[in-house]
Amino acid sequence: MPSLRSRLVRTWIRYSVKRLLASDAPIEEVRRGTDKLARYGFPPRSVSTDLIDINATPAERLTPQEAEPAGTILYLHGGGYCFGSITLYHELAARIAAASGATVILPEYRLAPEHPFPAALEDAEKVYQWTLDQGCSADRLAIVGDSAGGGLSLALAVTLRDAGRPLPAAIVCLSPWTDLACTGDSLRTRAEIDPMLPANRIQACAKQYAGNHDLRDPRISPLYADLTGLPPLLIHVGTDEVLLDDSTRLADAARNAGVDVACDVRDGLWHDWHLYAAVVPEGREAISEIAQFLSQRWTSDVTAPQTVAGQ
Repeated sequence: MPSLRSRLVRTWIRYSVKRLLASDAPIEEVRRGTDKLARYGFPPRSVSTDLIDINATPAERLTPQEAEPAGTILYLHGGGYCFGSITLYHELAARIAAASGATVILPEYRLAPEHPFPAALEDAEKVYQWTLDQGCSADRLAIVGDSAGGGLSLALAVTLRDAGRPLPAAIVCLSPWTDLACTGDSLRTRAEIDPMLPANRIQACAKQYAGNHDLRDPRISPLYADLTGLPPLLIHVGTDEVLLDDSTRLADAARNAGVDVACDVRDGLWHDWHLYAAVVPEGREAISEIAQFLSQRWTSDVTAPQTVAGQ
């Protein structure tokens, strides 16, 4: 059963976050409103932060202070490809850095509708390559993303595989948005109980990001991609979110492609509950699971899979 704190936070989210996302407010207002959520956060003091510029893409580098970093995480934030920012995701990135002992790179990739597909994917690919160029070995590198960032993480991995470039040791997807065609049954069956995401905002963001491209393009909706050869994958999703089917269908597709998959479906939890780890114990538990998953991949004798174009 969900904790009392999670139930209280869930009620607050329904009457604040969901109301904002369901409104017809201009995207600039949505961005400002969601960024204000950061004022309720308490990032760990054991992580240092510096702002960096990665070939014209702003980013934060979050580094644990107590020991040599165990690895590097490229964190791709959520927000439907239309909002979300370093401001909003600073605390979650810092908590993951502290729990995993890894350096986290959190880029401010370009957003739609000003910058539709493939802008976000191009920025993610650029930052990934920059990370390798800094001397980070692929077998000590992971890609983590939530919501749209989870889908972007998979699209990036598929792009790297098809180009024959080094793949990370692991991918973690938190409540990933993998089907911008919005065909999952949970978009309807969970519409009333989801306390955070309204279907109208999801569909609007899909159109704004995809532009004139096919919504089922695998680089936009990685649910339709060939996932063969991707590294081990951890998926977190709540039973009470409209994107539940985006995760469960992804897990099935990845397993059918031979990918090592762990899909953790949390009863009674909502989209991106990790963002509220400061007050929700389930968020802290989930972050600990992410850290354990990454540690196992970084200490394994099995290196990240290397593929060639066309495989």
